[in-house]
Amino acid sequence: MKNWIAGLLVGLSCSSIFAADKDIVDTAASAGTFKTLVAAVKAADLVDMLKGKGPFTVLAPNDDAFKKLPEGTVENLLKPENKEKLVAILKYHVIPSKAMAADVVKLDGKKVKTVDGSEVAIKVSNGTVTVDKAKVIKTDIDTTNGVIHVIDTVIMPPEKK
Repeated sequence: MKNWIAGLLVGLSCSSIFAADKDIVDTAASAGTFKTLVAAVKAADLVDMLKGKGPFTVLAPNDDAFKKLPEGTVENLLKPENKEKLVAILKYHVIPSKAMAADVVKLDGKKVKTVDGSEVAIKVSNGTVTVDKAKVIKTDIDTTNGVIHVIDTVIMPPEKK
């Protein structure tokens, strides 16, 4: 009986991390696997935007995704003089509408406009969704102002001309 209650409490505490009682920023911060993303959002002064009404779909690179970047890239992007580039990269990960996994699957082969004005390419193959070259590894983390889909790679916006 004790094990069952302990398991239930662990299950409830884990599910509450992703319950829709928090906005995108608070949900990401409480998850514990988006420390780099949350730090970047703060450095880019995008907290208010992502706490705003929305709805937003955030393609959230987890901490492991940021580790794939060349050494020193994150530290360099967090410097005040690189804020504009950081803002562009982060806004490239945000779609200005709420798209659940079932909606995203219908977008196979299409491009979707992001908050930065560029478009990301959606591809579905053998049940796997990719956005540009990032694989979606967890879907439908519901928040009060949108949804988070976890991706395994930081995606980069195209160079502005």
